[in-house]
Amino acid sequence: MNLQAVSGYVCLLCFYFVSTAKGDLQLLSFQPRTLYLYHYTLDVQLDHVSTPSPQGAWLRAEALVQLHRLWRDQGGEELLQVQIRNLKAQHEPEESSQDGAGGPSVEITLSQEAQAELQQPVFISWSSGKVKAFYGDKAESILVSNLKRGIVSLLQLQPYAGTAVEEDVSGSCQVTYAVSNHSITKTKDVLSCTKPNSGFTSINKVLGVEWQPTSRSQYVVKENLLQSVLAEESHVLSPAPRSTIGVKISSRQQLQLVSPPMPGPAEVAGQTLEDVLAVTEGQHQPLDMASLPFRRVCTRCPLLRAYLKAFDSQRLKMDTSKVATTWRFQRFIQMLRSAKKRDVLQLLRTAPEEMLPFVVEAAVAAQSVASLAALSDFLDFGKKPKSLLETFLYAAAFSPRPSGELLHLVLDKLDGKQLASEVWETGIVAVGSLVGKLCQQKLCELQEVQRGVETILGGLRGAKEESEVVIYLLSLGNAVLPETIPILLDHAEEGPTAIATAAVSALKRFPTWHISSKVKQAMRRIFHEKRRSYEKTCRLAAAEILLDNDPSPMDVINLLLATKELETEMAMFLLLKVQNSLRADHHPARKIMKDIMRDPRINNYNFFSKTGISSSFSGPLTVTQDLLSTFGLDLLFLEGGFLRKSVSDFSLLSHGQQLHAAQVTIEAQGMESMLGENILEGEEEPELKAGMSAIFFDVQLRPIVFFQGYTDLMAKVLLSSGEPTSVVKGNLLLMDHHQVIPLQSGLQVAVKLQGGMGLDISANMDVSIWEQELKTSISARGSLAIDFQAELDAPFFQATMRCQTEMETSTHFDTMLRFSGSPVLMCLQLKEEQVPYREIFTVSKSAGGQRSTARKGRQGTMPGREFALHQANSKVCSLLLTVEE
Repeated sequence: MNLQAVSGYVCLLCFYFVSTAKGDLQLLSFQPRTLYLYHYTLDVQLDHVSTPSPQGAWLRAEALVQLHRLWRDQGGEELLQVQIRNLKAQHEPEESSQDGAGGPSVEITLSQEAQAELQQPVFISWSSGKVKAFYGDKAESILVSNLKRGIVSLLQLQPYAGTAVEEDVSGSCQVTYAVSNHSITKTKDVLSCTKPNSGFTSINKVLGVEWQPTSRSQYVVKENLLQSVLAEESHVLSPAPRSTIGVKISSRQQLQLVSPPMPGPAEVAGQTLEDVLAVTEGQHQPLDMASLPFRRVCTRCPLLRAYLKAFDSQRLKMDTSKVATTWRFQRFIQMLRSAKKRDVLQLLRTAPEEMLPFVVEAAVAAQSVASLAALSDFLDFGKKPKSLLETFLYAAAFSPRPSGELLHLVLDKLDGKQLASEVWETGIVAVGSLVGKLCQQKLCELQEVQRGVETILGGLRGAKEESEVVIYLLSLGNAVLPETIPILLDHAEEGPTAIATAAVSALKRFPTWHISSKVKQAMRRIFHEKRRSYEKTCRLAAAEILLDNDPSPMDVINLLLATKELETEMAMFLLLKVQNSLRADHHPARKIMKDIMRDPRINNYNFFSKTGISSSFSGPLTVTQDLLSTFGLDLLFLEGGFLRKSVSDFSLLSHGQQLHAAQVTIEAQGMESMLGENILEGEEEPELKAGMSAIFFDVQLRPIVFFQGYTDLMAKVLLSSGEPTSVVKGNLLLMDHHQVIPLQSGLQVAVKLQGGMGLDISANMDVSIWEQELKTSISARGSLAIDFQAELDAPFFQATMRCQTEMETSTHFDTMLRFSGSPVLMCLQLKEEQVPYREIFTVSKSAGGQRSTARKGRQGTMPGREFALHQANSKVCSLLLTVEE
């Protein structure tokens, strides 16, 4: 024996012992002229997470799987034929009305067509556990083909430990193998699976779906032969804000060798795999291993054509705050998504005037090619009422997952037209919102997005009026594009008061990872007035950016030290901001604040003894296992006691994500001269003005002006009707989710979530100069309707789990300020009226031509409540309200 042969033998032995030490198994193979029979079982269970709910859906199938080798090349690659025989299926019986238990399981009768398709063989190119290619009939029904993919995927394994990326019925997934004796354990990271055309979801994860999947397979291999496979997986899915209305899907597959193997057909002669396939019976084309998407035909869905035949311009009551309207809104969206352009256009042209905004909102939310084309033909920005045009633009801005086509439509309608100022302002902030949401979908490179960005930046460069610049800056705040931060910094530091304030406000919208050291340095210069003087609200906004974005201890200390030099009200406001961060568990600066407050040189009476009436506080409204709802209120007063700025904020935090559900800001400036106060040296004398701006669901709306100038103020006071100003009114599609989950078995689950909201928010500001009294009120009435469902599809069985949730709510926030004496008296009231709610759980099944539906539900009313904001406020309210009576 030569030296080379000896060394090769030694290396082979070393490899064998190393592999054995690690627990790896020898290469897998199927023998020629041998027929392998496996007993296959499949169990799938769907259940509602919540109780009480109807009995879920259960499916069981069993069959024989025949496998034999047709061909093998010199490299060890094998061509295997896999065939299903004698498949039988059962589903659970109907639930008993007495004890909730059913009778024996019900056999499912398979059609002859389904039986014939199931028995058609498929072929795989296989090499020691790895499925290299999959061959079958493209004309075969999708559900049958997917079931075969599920069985073939059980043959995808490797006999040694490690991590790999595999192609199977779930797509391209990362899997981890562990090997011990004769056992192989495969754990699949389902969340890593990539598969084209897998659906869509809302951009903000607070309004999306939580998905918790697990997948684990256990293989037993003896003497190079696969003995058994046990694959188990589970999926728990629910709307992110409310996990109690979720569904749980459990699936279990088992493949067990029926021993001993039997004599089988001989191998087929051929030079290549393609030669062998060419002589086998039937058509066998290469197919993807990943399951094909199946779309169920909805036989009971509403059709727009049928609606139009019965539609005679009847006048329907459209109270947006009622849940019946919200459900109707969602049904309209479903109709419009499947409708043709001519039918949508007919609906738009024949709808009564009071119903038209509702139809436009539904057409935008549907966002189909047909509905957008119909809107393009119908909306004439030169003729239609400006209120309807604003409805269209806001509906686009609030879209939970806008498309490039929607942005294209908005830009075309705004381009080169002489528009009313309200429509133009709404259009520009809508463009910013659409650009930002498309970029969050990784669609920044779309031509429409580039055009939208240039519309904002080009308009900003050419804007001559201060009010125009402010609108473009607010639009950049909606877009939240990192590349625009230098532009915002330049306007924040160099612009006049209104522009600087708007730029800093836009910067506050950016997440922490975009607030760089350069941004923080600019905010320090603004707050500490290193280069020039700034208006107090601008300085405080800069301080908030420093406090809310990973603040350094030195920044916090410098802000506290600066309070010694600030006016009393500014200092009071800033100190309360710092103290708030200590009380809020979710505040990013909480730990740093606690560390700083351990220093007695900082945490002492000298710093925190300011006596002003400005206030800032926040706290939880509702706390569940999924959601934290918070309310925050900031009130900044002038030294003479007049309200300068109030900010009411309602935020939602869920699973690490945050959403500004509502933020209403009311500002009054220029009151110093009316009250006889002196303007500080270096400050501009502000114009007498009061107005409001609002952010809803992370979309900044155009500002609303209550009055501007003394003449306008007196006219509004003398001629005021006392009617509140509408901030936003309409129907919004908040949740829009469609997800296809291919189970390991090849069965498919389609998860759908649609959540609509009807909203009617108004605000009012009443100034009484004679009684020296200021009253503001914000009223929010709304309804919420959530439709969550999971659909299971098999070749011989269908099931749908559905949960419908609805509620109506009304919230009022009122402030009353009396500055006729000293000290100024202020009362804040936050009230929530009783909230009626209802949940309905439905299970629908279809098998062998038989259908059944079961329902259970619950309803109730949550009592109204008035929130005790803080003790001092309660005492003042008692005093002021007693005097009023």
